[in-house]
Amino acid sequence: KKKKKKKKREQTSTTMGEVVKDGREEVIQAWYMDDSEEDQRLPHHKDPKEFVSLDKLAELGVLSWRIDADNYETDEDLKKIRESRGYSYMDFCEVCPEKLANYEEKVKSFFEEHLHTDEEIRYCVGGSGYFDVRDRNEAWIRVLVKKGGMIVLPAGIYHRFTVDSDNYIKAMRLFVGEPVWTPYNRPHDHLPARKEYIDNFVKVNGGGAIDASA
Repeated sequence: KKKKKKKKREQTSTTMGEVVKDGREEVIQAWYMDDSEEDQRLPHHKDPKEFVSLDKLAELGVLSWRIDADNYETDEDLKKIRESRGYSYMDFCEVCPEKLANYEEKVKSFFEEHLHTDEEIRYCVGGSGYFDVRDRNEAWIRVLVKKGGMIVLPAGIYHRFTVDSDNYIKAMRLFVGEPVWTPYNRPHDHLPARKEYIDNFVKVNGGGAIDASA
């Protein structure tokens, strides 16, 4: 009997540990990049590796969620996010050699550092890819997004995108109102969206009061 009780306690503590764990980290990871000029599709970890928490990303305005990518058509969590944030527009894009004309050229163009005057919302429903963002000191943070991961890059943040070495990602694109996908390659510091981003996330001491999972 004593042995049974002990085993039950161990199971409970394991279960409790799983509850505490942030499920987003299984589909979204971030780390500081090295300075190597090697293939952009490689992970580009520093040595030793220097990971970045999702809370740190939130301080830069980058929001993240984990959603059930196998049931996105009926998923209540996705529905709530879309309603609360006003994401009325939705479509899909597939980035892979079979589906995208001039694939290598396009992948290189996506990797040009740029900003948008609106949020960039990407929900990965298949494959994986890298979204790189600048921190407050201009260092690159690489954000790996896998199936089930959803991120929001705030308007005005300098960023870039690339597929990883698997060369495949299928993403849902969301937008408030009619979509505008215009990239403004760096430098475009004079744009109001850039100035607003700096005021909200670069100059503030606390990094901005953002709930990364709201």
